[in-house]
Amino acid sequence: MEQTSPLRQRMIEDLTIRNLSPETQRSNVHHVAKFSRFFWTITGQLGYEEVRAYQAHSVGRTVSWGALNQAVCALRFFLRRDAGSI
Repeated sequence: MEQTSPLRQRMIEDLTIRNLSPETQRSNVHHVAKFSRFFWTITGQLGYEEVRAYQAHSVGRTVSWGALNQAVCALRFFLRRDAGSI
């Protein structure tokens, strides 16, 4: 069984509190994990400039608009929640 980091667990709890569907929760966690792997660092240390760089990279790889929008919304949720514990 995979160990869940406190940061990931907190995000899952926040998504659950917002009453988002399990599929939306999985999608958001997937996008944040992918973003973190792109920069090879802990996601809590990344900010809006890195999201912009990730968007530019994704557009260059011909990611669909829907997938890009979903990723950016997941990252926005994560960064706002993480920054202000909203």
